[in-house]
Amino acid sequence: MATLNLGRIKPVFRGAYAGGTAYVVDDIVTSGGETFICIQASTGNATSSATYWTKLAEKGTNGTNGTDVGTTITTQGDILYRNGSGLARLGAGTSGQFLKTQGTGANPVWATNESNVVKLGSQVVNVSDNSVSTVDFTNVFDDTVYSHYQFSFMGVRSNTNSSRISMRFMNGSTAITSGNYSEVMHDAGYLNPSNGTINWNGNGLGSHNYNRIQLSNWDASQEQHSYVEGAYGIICKTTNTDTYKQVIFQSQPIDSNAPWQVLSPGNATLKLTTAVDGVSFFAHGGYLRDATISLYGFKI
Repeated sequence: MATLNLGRIKPVFRGAYAGGTAYVVDDIVTSGGETFICIQASTGNATSSATYWTKLAEKGTNGTNGTDVGTTITTQGDILYRNGSGLARLGAGTSGQFLKTQGTGANPVWATNESNVVKLGSQVVNVSDNSVSTVDFTNVFDDTVYSHYQFSFMGVRSNTNSSRISMRFMNGSTAITSGNYSEVMHDAGYLNPSNGTINWNGNGLGSHNYNRIQLSNWDASQEQHSYVEGAYGIICKTTNTDTYKQVIFQSQPIDSNAPWQVLSPGNATLKLTTAVDGVSFFAHGGYLRDATISLYGFKI
């Protein structure tokens, strides 16, 4: 019976091209980072000859001067980008920085996030604390940098009944206790959740020649049912020596035993034109407990 020669029925990989090796049709070789298949048997004809070889896979373009990605970026955290002439490496920045574009025709850089709001300080007072008399933020005010300041309370109580959450301005580490404070505060509304009634004729506070600013007209009792749920305020004109120091604030006392919820807005003035550089928060007649107190500066 006659024998039928089907020839090679699949390509055969022969490794890197060698000039002294005989190749036949469908041999596959590599050369110069590319892959070729033999289309005509021969020996000594390089892969550059289109008579004997056809390119199967073509490599990408090298970087400038032959450099590739692997030799351009060398360290963990590197970023590859193109500068004015070719591939370039941007080494890792410092922790917390972000990658900033500088627009068309400029290279990217690492930059530090500069917010217009700066946390000047924060302190947590635990519910078990019975010894924190004041939370002070000293040497933080500078009206050449900040237009105004904001303080905030996330819940605050005292270790004694009838304490009022209060504040004073400071010079250095010394609180101003003279009777130069004046304020107006009003418990704008009482909400009684048990029957849905609202009383808009709450108690208010108006004082002159006072020795502190009272931020709440309710006590910050050690009992769970009566305390100041939260407060915030705006402080301005601190280091200005032409005007008085001003505070606008609002607090939300709550008495779940009654049960009442109260909105207490107010404003106060330190009637001194001397510069102040800090602020002190405290529970008048007791110690602070169960609070997170923070102070922020808003840049000009």
